[in-house]
Amino acid sequence: MTQKLKDAYIVDAVRTPIGRKNGFFRNINAVDFLASQLRAVVDRSRIDPSAIDDVITGCVTQIGEQGLNIARNATLSAGFPETVPGTTVDRQCGSSLQAVQFAVQGVQSGFYDLVIASGVETMTRHPIGSNMTPDMNPITVTLDQRYSLNGRWFSQARGAQLIAEKYGFSREDLDRFSFRSHRLAYASRDHFRKEIVPVTVKTEDDGEKTVDYDEGVRPTTTLEKMLSLPPAFEDLDLITAGNSSQISDGASAVLIASEEALERYDLKPRARFISFSVVGVDPVTMLTGPIPATSKVLERASMDVSQIDYFEVNEAFAPVPLAWLTEYDVDEEKLNPHGGAIALGHPLGATGARIVATMLNTLESSGKRIGLIAICEGGGMANAAIMEKL
Repeated sequence: MTQKLKDAYIVDAVRTPIGRKNGFFRNINAVDFLASQLRAVVDRSRIDPSAIDDVITGCVTQIGEQGLNIARNATLSAGFPETVPGTTVDRQCGSSLQAVQFAVQGVQSGFYDLVIASGVETMTRHPIGSNMTPDMNPITVTLDQRYSLNGRWFSQARGAQLIAEKYGFSREDLDRFSFRSHRLAYASRDHFRKEIVPVTVKTEDDGEKTVDYDEGVRPTTTLEKMLSLPPAFEDLDLITAGNSSQISDGASAVLIASEEALERYDLKPRARFISFSVVGVDPVTMLTGPIPATSKVLERASMDVSQIDYFEVNEAFAPVPLAWLTEYDVDEEKLNPHGGAIALGHPLGATGARIVATMLNTLESSGKRIGLIAICEGGGMANAAIMEKL
């Protein structure tokens, strides 16, 4: 006899403002950065942190202060009791959405009652790929031969170029979508304050500044400026810094509870998760994963794309959401309605839970019910989720 899975509810979802490379958060220790969001999601829910069964954190570049299981270190730095454990996971750009999925599965199975799924990445201090050295890297003889790597690791930018070529996107198509991201994100600055937990940083004159907005959004950019940018990668004429996600610093956290925990701690649920999926695709083109991940998560939920009110497809590069949009032919106004990573930034490990916070905020402010999230990932993977506002 198959036992029915329990429901898993979102009690709260928060994030830091997202900082530019070498920007507001260049001097913040990643452990403290994450700890600020763990503390915030507990304080806002008025629960004793000793009630937390586990903290699951997505983080990609697990070296330096982001190494040695940052989930555990941030939990202690947040002042949680020593009895609260933590673990760190890496599914590349979807790491904290994977953390959410693991947390939900723990609640659904009855293993957890109250768990925090979170994410962090300080890309200023821990650049992407800095955990891989020329003499110590994942390239094996088998991988090299199978994918003709010639000793070079898979390139996401090259994958983006290949996708743009496959779908026939012009440079103007990519830049026009990227301009849209900045325009929508800037128009949404007040909207984002509902999900952002401000962060106080030290200034150059030993003073302090409280940051409560995303640093990477460019309110004065124009389509003409974006079209004038040179290619950012050798031999890739379509991909520029303007139509790629930004190198960023950020952290995020989602408090997930069982029905029993809601009653025990007098918590109000804001949303529940309906379905998840995870897929693998060709690691060379790499970034097409959101397309099959969307199909799979809809199939698992026995839903049709027409039943979804809003979509968040991570803007790793402009060809990614544009290819997804071509395949699903939904109203563009339903896709990333407040901009995405091209404008806001993409702090790798933090992005998934950040998008959960944004989707929750979007559903509540619009009065709509159902949202779908899909994120492409390095190595040719993607995960997706469907959530329902309560």
